[in-house]
Amino acid sequence: MKFSRTLALLLLSLAVYWSFKSLMPSYKPNEEVSMESFSTDRALSHVKQLSIEPHGVGFPGHQRARRYIISELKKMGLETITQEGYTAGDWGNLSKATNILARIKGSDSRKSLLLISHYDSSPHSSFGASDAASGVATILEGIRAFLCKNKIPKNDIIILITDAEELGLNGADLFVNKHPWAKEVGLALNFEARGSGGPSYMLIETNRGNAKLIEAFKEANPKYPVANSLAYSIYKMLPNDTDLTVFREDGDIEGFNFAFIDDHFDYHTALDTYERLDRNTLEHQGSYLMPLLSYFSNTDLDNLKSLNDEVYFNLPIYKLVSYPFEWIWPMFTIATLCFILLLFYGFKKKKLNVQDTLKSFLPMLITLVINGIAGYFCWNILTWWYPSFKDILHGFTYNGHIYITVYVMFSLFVCFYTYNKFKKTSTPNLLVAPILIWLVICGLVAAYLKGAAFFIVPLFGLLAAFMVTTNQEKPNPFLLVFLALPAVLIYAPFIKMFPVGLGLKMMVAATLFTTLLFLLVLPFFAQLKSKGRLAYLFLFLFLVFGITAHIQSDFNETRPKPSSLLYVYNADTDSTLWASYDNVLIGWNSQFLGDNKRVPNAETISSKYRTNLSYVADAPKKNIEIPYIDTVLDTIIGNNRRIELCITPKRNVNRLEVFTNPIALNKATVNQIELSSYFLENRSSRLVTHYITNNDFTELQLEFPKDSVLELTLYEASNDLLTHSDFSVPKRPKNSIPMPFVLNDAILTIKTLRFE
Repeated sequence: MKFSRTLALLLLSLAVYWSFKSLMPSYKPNEEVSMESFSTDRALSHVKQLSIEPHGVGFPGHQRARRYIISELKKMGLETITQEGYTAGDWGNLSKATNILARIKGSDSRKSLLLISHYDSSPHSSFGASDAASGVATILEGIRAFLCKNKIPKNDIIILITDAEELGLNGADLFVNKHPWAKEVGLALNFEARGSGGPSYMLIETNRGNAKLIEAFKEANPKYPVANSLAYSIYKMLPNDTDLTVFREDGDIEGFNFAFIDDHFDYHTALDTYERLDRNTLEHQGSYLMPLLSYFSNTDLDNLKSLNDEVYFNLPIYKLVSYPFEWIWPMFTIATLCFILLLFYGFKKKKLNVQDTLKSFLPMLITLVINGIAGYFCWNILTWWYPSFKDILHGFTYNGHIYITVYVMFSLFVCFYTYNKFKKTSTPNLLVAPILIWLVICGLVAAYLKGAAFFIVPLFGLLAAFMVTTNQEKPNPFLLVFLALPAVLIYAPFIKMFPVGLGLKMMVAATLFTTLLFLLVLPFFAQLKSKGRLAYLFLFLFLVFGITAHIQSDFNETRPKPSSLLYVYNADTDSTLWASYDNVLIGWNSQFLGDNKRVPNAETISSKYRTNLSYVADAPKKNIEIPYIDTVLDTIIGNNRRIELCITPKRNVNRLEVFTNPIALNKATVNQIELSSYFLENRSSRLVTHYITNNDFTELQLEFPKDSVLELTLYEASNDLLTHSDFSVPKRPKNSIPMPFVLNDAILTIKTLRFE
């Protein structure tokens, strides 16, 4: 029996490994692939060409990337057009987007299949290999392979490579609201990235139910689906922003997102390069596209809307499992009744007693509380011990995967150590509290988060194990492991997914999922005589991985520290400053801020994570020109005052931000694009951000009550601090990269206008 338990424990460990390994295909370099099939190597050649240099809107590499995509589409014999125009989206981010479009005609098309990704990278330093050259490359290679089959699809296939996605989904907004093809789209497939590796998750965009979309997805039969309705439910509640959001909100167009989120530390940074893109991940994107392209190009796209929702989750072998929302409460009721019947049966057979049953709540609560607290304070502890981690703004460090392992090892130590102290309590008694807590969780999600209702599935395995241990003194360990397999295969990837996708601030999700998964496997663990030794093994591993994480907590050429530097000229006060967002300066920027650095008393410009400047210091004055501001019109019409301004750069710039004092604006138009009334009513002080191409001017038309005083503050920025001839700022050392998500390496001017 001891050997059987040891072997079963090894099988359980293999199941954990398989739960991760089975999510993705394996890339084989230099593999010979037929011209009619998707080749990761051929897709990689596109990624390499598209990520030679940063190619955000307004930067030199942007036009080169556009020319490359157009030439590749034309090589396939596709007529390629562009769509250009200004949009401001829903966020007041103005840019001139240039979309790339091509079309494959179908034999009997009523609705078209749309393939979409974006070709702009995040300004100003990201090479954009993953986000989203990988998506563009997936589409280019997929379409090439599709055309090689010489089969005419039933539906038209539209290829849309959008622009300015990183600035505010501007290209998607331009297409959906201004292009005639948008009305013909029946379904969209969008390929995205929020990291540089890991499995690609499928997320749905729909205004209604997901039932028909899920059924169609299953019929298309991609080999490695990674999707669950928990992520779908959370996604619907959050203010998420991909190009498909615009299609759903403005065009009522359903779609599937395919996005990978691992190696999050590369996201929007200078590390998003061809070399760092996970080849398995790109292979995974191709494994989605090809079957979906084949299926949806020949199916009825008019029949995908539904009022019904389905619960769904992926499992190895079974791929995507789904069932209707209508089954949620019946399944919960059955589980509850089974638990009640098993309780009666256990008390009747005297396998359960009240005292030990109540005692079972103690180890469960101890493990949940200790592990919950440890995970909750993870980021606070890490940033206290390593202050430089605060400068990794997305909150996932280079050694983040090791920290996840550290906290999982700690959680398992707590679980094994605690339950070893209760080894004299029989297994059936120990299982009462875990079953009850899982019933409570399943009841709550059934009521408030229906997408997570598949949590009930592993619970049935726990109930079956409860029955087995109630009936047998020495149950078969292989049977108990088998009953725990659904829990392991479903939940183990979640332990990694949440802190990877949302940052180490969400380590509490990893520690709690580890504890809850332990409770689901408790029928087997409780049979082990070696719980104490396992506890100390996990404590040892906790220390080993903790030391490893500490050793890898420094910054070097492979793990460069994000850093920032700005030169700020305030024309209102005729003062100049050096400024940085860094919490911990490095030698490169501290030489400018020096010992006289101070904390600023005001913010200068907006940023994604509302990051404020950390330090400023007086700087030598340089001859930096502010923009030319022409008041074209200033008049009163009825009760409103109307002002028209034309702001023209007098130097090469990349962006202009306009802030106002607290004032009610009745109407605001920027470069003939009217900002929505919803945005004007809900904005804070920022009015608009213009991401400038070719040093274009900015036209502002504002209407406000005539008795109000309007104050405009203009922030004009150029990302040329390191190359400007008036400055002698050296290149960063190799152990540092530009900090993403903030204005960086920039010369910033500030000018305030007042209209009384």
